[in-house]
Amino acid sequence: MSLPTISGNSSGRGICQGRFTISTVLANEDDTHNIYCQTKPTDCQTGPTYCQTEPSHCQTEPTYCQAEPSYSQTELTYCQTQPSSCQTEPTYDSLTQSNIFHLRTFGYNTIDAVPSYEHYANTRVPGEEERSRPTLADLRCYIMDMGQHPPPLYENRPDGELGKEERAIQLTGSKLAEEPVRFGWIKGVMIRCMLNIWGVILYLRLSWITAQAGIALTWLIIIMSVIVTSITGLSISAISTNGKVKSGGTYFLISRSLGPELGGSIGLIFAFANAVAVSMHTVGFAETVSDLLVDYNATMVDPTNDIRIIGVITVTILLGISLAGMEWEAKAQVGFFFIIMISLANYIVGTIIPASKEKQAKGFFNYRADIFAQNLLPNWRGDDASFFSMFSIFFPSATGILAGANISGDLKDPAISIPKGTLSAIFWTAFSYLVISATIGSCVIRDATGSLNDTIPIGSMDCEGLACGFGWNFTECTQAGTCKYGLSNYYQTMRLVSGFAPLITAGIFGATLSSALACLVSAPKVFQCLCKDNLYPGIGFFGNGYGKNSEPIYSYLLTYATAVGFILIAELNVIAPIISNFFLCSYALINFSCFHASAINSPGWRPSFRYYNKWASLFCAVISVVIMFLLTWWAALIAIGIVGFLLAYALYKKPAANWGSSIQAGSYNMALSYCVGLNEVDDHIKNYRPQCLVLTGPPNFRPALVDFVGTVTKNHSLMVCGNVIIGPHKEKVSEICSSGHIKWLTKRRIKSFHTGVAADDLRSGTQMLMQAVGLGRMKPNILVMGFKRNWQSDHPQNVEHYIGVIYDSFDLNYGVCIMRMKQGLNISRMMRADVDSSIVGFAQQASTIFQLEQGRKTIDIYWLFDDGGLTLLIPYLLTRKKRWRNCKVRVFVGGQMNRMDEERKAMITLLRKFRLGFHEVHVLPDINQKPRPEHLKRFEDLIAHYRLNDGFKDETIVNELRKDCPWKISDEEIKSNKTKSLRQVRLNEILLDYSRDAALIVVTMPVARKDKCPSTLYLAWLETLSQDLRPPVLLIRGNQQNVLTFYCQ
Repeated sequence: MSLPTISGNSSGRGICQGRFTISTVLANEDDTHNIYCQTKPTDCQTGPTYCQTEPSHCQTEPTYCQAEPSYSQTELTYCQTQPSSCQTEPTYDSLTQSNIFHLRTFGYNTIDAVPSYEHYANTRVPGEEERSRPTLADLRCYIMDMGQHPPPLYENRPDGELGKEERAIQLTGSKLAEEPVRFGWIKGVMIRCMLNIWGVILYLRLSWITAQAGIALTWLIIIMSVIVTSITGLSISAISTNGKVKSGGTYFLISRSLGPELGGSIGLIFAFANAVAVSMHTVGFAETVSDLLVDYNATMVDPTNDIRIIGVITVTILLGISLAGMEWEAKAQVGFFFIIMISLANYIVGTIIPASKEKQAKGFFNYRADIFAQNLLPNWRGDDASFFSMFSIFFPSATGILAGANISGDLKDPAISIPKGTLSAIFWTAFSYLVISATIGSCVIRDATGSLNDTIPIGSMDCEGLACGFGWNFTECTQAGTCKYGLSNYYQTMRLVSGFAPLITAGIFGATLSSALACLVSAPKVFQCLCKDNLYPGIGFFGNGYGKNSEPIYSYLLTYATAVGFILIAELNVIAPIISNFFLCSYALINFSCFHASAINSPGWRPSFRYYNKWASLFCAVISVVIMFLLTWWAALIAIGIVGFLLAYALYKKPAANWGSSIQAGSYNMALSYCVGLNEVDDHIKNYRPQCLVLTGPPNFRPALVDFVGTVTKNHSLMVCGNVIIGPHKEKVSEICSSGHIKWLTKRRIKSFHTGVAADDLRSGTQMLMQAVGLGRMKPNILVMGFKRNWQSDHPQNVEHYIGVIYDSFDLNYGVCIMRMKQGLNISRMMRADVDSSIVGFAQQASTIFQLEQGRKTIDIYWLFDDGGLTLLIPYLLTRKKRWRNCKVRVFVGGQMNRMDEERKAMITLLRKFRLGFHEVHVLPDINQKPRPEHLKRFEDLIAHYRLNDGFKDETIVNELRKDCPWKISDEEIKSNKTKSLRQVRLNEILLDYSRDAALIVVTMPVARKDKCPSTLYLAWLETLSQDLRPPVLLIRGNQQNVLTFYCQ
């Protein structure tokens, strides 16, 4: 590939009133020729073909690589390093007859693989070899290795072609691999979710809520809750069908969608909430048993301690069921499900059976239209009774829809089971809640005494209330508010209505124990996945799995210990609201995950479940947060605070996990949008930023250069580390594509990009970088590189390339910065030269002077020539950083002895207008004095080796030397540049006098005229200007355009 040429500016005359442009400084008026001297050779001029080492059969049977010419003179070919492969290559006929490639695809004779599931799967079946598709290198060069290596693993062979040993290995592996227990959508998701949704509220609070809010508002409460849970169920369905779901449940879904930071925080509190929920449901069971013991005068110690004893025994039995395996746990859940179904059927039958006198005395009169009409409207009782208070009491019963998703790793097909089972559970439980609230509101009045002596003749005049029409007088207790029975007073109304009351008690037991068992399984499963991801320190031990289902034994024990601890407290009224808010946090983030993934339009968002809406998900996320505050505002603040703390910790630690989250996709969309938007904004001096392309090579080779530029550009400008790799592209492609350098920069906390190119020499590689690096307005405008210390011992052609890079930078309108340090920048000699670039990011970080606190030293700026202000701007940006903030900045300018005060005042005025905060200005009147003889002799000795000495040679010989050695310095060039040479020697003396103890010296870099100053003379100037200086020296030359302004528009 040929590079576009860069031409000098043919019409760049400088105006006498302003600063000269770079083109005027570098070139004469008629200098319009191309700066490149070499022409591109033809493709087949000298470039060898790919298979030049092949025997005669390669010549008569053209191969793919024979027909492709080389791209450059020095390019290595694919086959040069493997001559033996071409010598042993079979002919096409023998290839067709001896191999069976055509049997492995669709009849076509190729090693290319057909699409297969194994090529995209991250896991493999135990006992089988891992299969993968061929690489590009395999496809392009595999034919050379045939006959020496067996067919690759991705070539599937029919069973008939497998050898005996291979078949035996596969059979043995299949026997050893014990199949884990997997559940379908009914047993694994629907039943589990229904059991978790049905709870104590169904049996003990739904009738009371109906009495308070009325049938109509109770239905509204149920429907509102169902809307939230249904939309959340749709969001779960969409997320769970967007790729293969593994174990981890809610944590897995959120973390793989929104990233490890949010997923980790939610996963930790969700696992804790489930662990505490075990104790809540267990205490609910223990309280019911304790009440029965009180009724039969069979208490063990006292009611509180009885709850503790029963609770610990119960949770221990549940732990034994869980540790027995998921199969036993599933059987227990099915048993609880049938108990609840029988209890609900018993309730429905009880509403039809004619009520006895005892039941009528307690307010139950079977289905009555007038009872339904009276209970249709609300009747608020109590100071805190309101619609939202009833909603806050009912809604926690709807937070069980995640029970099935939490065991996603134990499902046969989570992508089918989670949507189907979750939505079915929401529908049937919602239907049951609506039916029970309507039926119980149609059968039972709000107030009753329970006394058989309150009967009256129907039609009595001194009776008030609906019961009077049924022959009962509950007027006295209703007016006094002392009724013990009725919907508003008796929590066990479902037992009253049912055909056989003990079955309702069994249903309460089944609901509480099933919910406790579901939470006891969910918490360890979620916590195990969290521990395996290593997002938080010290918890990896709990992620170990045992048995065919990889049961997290230690996580079970931790959950058990947590549950027992809260059971022993026996007071969960404060903890319960926090747990509900933790579940609601999960709901909010699940819905937001679905919305965010849909809104960013990432190509990776392709859920097979289509029945969702991103705006509905966003609405539900907001509603979930609102409900959190409606339930308990202080608990909502605690939950959000804990999530925020864990999120901040994860952001600080920056976990290495990369799951392709929607946050990453959103960051890309945002960055792309802003970059494109910058194209519509014109450049302005006030918004100028030094965007640096830094020639670091491998960044870890020149850490000081990286640290300095990183300090200047951090948080407000672009930095790109460029690596020019000398050599053929095919050999250096692995170095170009390595990600190790980015890891090294990240570990060093340098905000920079890295890009590499392979080129024949430094100059052509840098040309590629300067022309190609960047995106729209986000493009470098300054080239930063290190000083070439070994230029005197290096080949002069490399000196030409180095100086050519500076010239090319000016031609491309770049500013140039050259950093020189006394001890040098390149530390590669202290490192292994053969270190794999992929592990560079984990190498030990070398410390540099720019990582240290600079104290109260000085930054000396020698602004000798006006380059647009870049020489001032770079030090100013440096002083805004913490390590350089205390340094004093001194500005040195050239001047005349008789006008020193005037020039100093003029410069102070200019700096004040720039608002840089530079107040100390020194005028150098002796800048044009003749340097000391010993320093002048040292400069002459420096260039003596490169002099052409044409005054004593024949003109023909001189022309030949000029052609072959363009770096040679003629006598005429020495004479024409004598003044500038003396100035560099004198400036070095001034630097040694004034800035020997500075923290940093910044000097305006001299510019050489094109074709008037050889590269060796120019480099001798830079060498002389910056030699023998202990502080780092930064040579800066802007592109002669303003980067500072004192105007506000």
